[in-house]
Amino acid sequence: MTLAMIWVGGIDSNHNLAARSINDISIPNNPNVIIILTDDMGFADVGFNGCKDIPTPNIDRIANEGVKFTNAYVTYPVCGPSRAGIITGRYQDRFGFGRNPLFAVKDVEMGLPLEEETLAEMLKKAGYNSTAIGKWHLGAHPALRPLNRGFDAFFGFLSGGHQYFPDALTLQDEYDVKAQFDAYKTKLLRNNTRINEKEYLTDAFSREAVDAIERNKDNAFFIYLAYNAPHTPLQATEKYLKRFENIKDEKRRTYAAMVSAVDDGVGLILNKLEELDIAENTIIFFLSDNGGPEATNGSDNGILRGGKSELFDGGIHVPFAMRWPAKIKKSMTYEAPIISLDIAGSVLSQVNPQIQIKNPLDGVNLIPFLLKEQQGAPHEHLYWRKFDQNQYACLASNGEKLAFIKNEEMFFNLSKDPSESRNIKEQNSKSEALKSIFEMWRAAMKDPVFMGLESDKAYNELHPERYLKDK
Repeated sequence: MTLAMIWVGGIDSNHNLAARSINDISIPNNPNVIIILTDDMGFADVGFNGCKDIPTPNIDRIANEGVKFTNAYVTYPVCGPSRAGIITGRYQDRFGFGRNPLFAVKDVEMGLPLEEETLAEMLKKAGYNSTAIGKWHLGAHPALRPLNRGFDAFFGFLSGGHQYFPDALTLQDEYDVKAQFDAYKTKLLRNNTRINEKEYLTDAFSREAVDAIERNKDNAFFIYLAYNAPHTPLQATEKYLKRFENIKDEKRRTYAAMVSAVDDGVGLILNKLEELDIAENTIIFFLSDNGGPEATNGSDNGILRGGKSELFDGGIHVPFAMRWPAKIKKSMTYEAPIISLDIAGSVLSQVNPQIQIKNPLDGVNLIPFLLKEQQGAPHEHLYWRKFDQNQYACLASNGEKLAFIKNEEMFFNLSKDPSESRNIKEQNSKSEALKSIFEMWRAAMKDPVFMGLESDKAYNELHPERYLKDK
């Protein structure tokens, strides 16, 4: 066996930006990698986090046959920026992705900057075949689409959400879009070609994931399966709705049906891996892109305060599980704070041959911590920033959290108060030290480089040609 080396950026003990090498003995064959990402799922809406009214036996298999992370976070409380962090392994504020992008097919700056490498681009250097399925939301301009960002295949849509029923997909292409949310009605893309899909959207994405596994079974592969479920609009087929006739609240019932559709798809994926005898060396991650918007889609964040779009834990603390039978024991629980950036750090550390990546990562390799080869916490601190709202948060590895939300500075001890019910700033002298640490991180970040979803009208005024088809 040889040593695989990547360079992983982070914050050193003096809180300076640093690049450090991670060496890890790899198993003989590069592991397959599957990221299963849900959209707007509540923290308490999976069985492994205690959900009682929505059975998720297949999602739970990932946790039960691997590791459940009890304190796992994403980098932002809404879709686009969170996904930019996941796909690069870097805090999205490093490259100005601090807003939810608009659907703007003519704007090459409206999305993930071309200077950034995706995980697919990094893995391509080691011979991986990569497939993106589902929601993209990292740019609609042709140069920003999956096939130009390291992926070999794409099946899905480019916008921030979508209609689930095929009959609602009435717009032939992006040039039929005349308003931001018209994009929800575009026909799906297979690579660069619009197609007429006939299945319920979640089922179609699951089907495509199974097909991608079958096609690439003899080669190391990466599948980025980004379901848009259970994001609104709340739509489910009778097949799934019938499972929840006992739930009287119609919003919760439809939400449950949408989650159940995802769970069925996860089961198909796990079964296909077993059938092809490649489950042992396939790393699977399951997580949501942010917390659930409880009032909007009927999700449940459990004891966590707040939800989507907020920097309370309900917006950024998500269900997260990982399975890799070749290395990770069954039924593990890991309690130290981790973040979605660690997916890239963990994957790349396992790859042969050595990969030279373009930009330092903020994610770390979790494998030594899970194997108890490395002690302590993976991160001394985690950071969040909502630039336009002037809100921020910083979490220390011991559970102490500083948050500045709606002009109020708050300090919580999550290890004793996971619901963030008691602001103990006045009784605690540590908040200023944590604020200084955050400010050093913020000084290294960039302002947003594009206008976001909340500036739709202003963007249209500046770009009157936004929806006009070029001659």
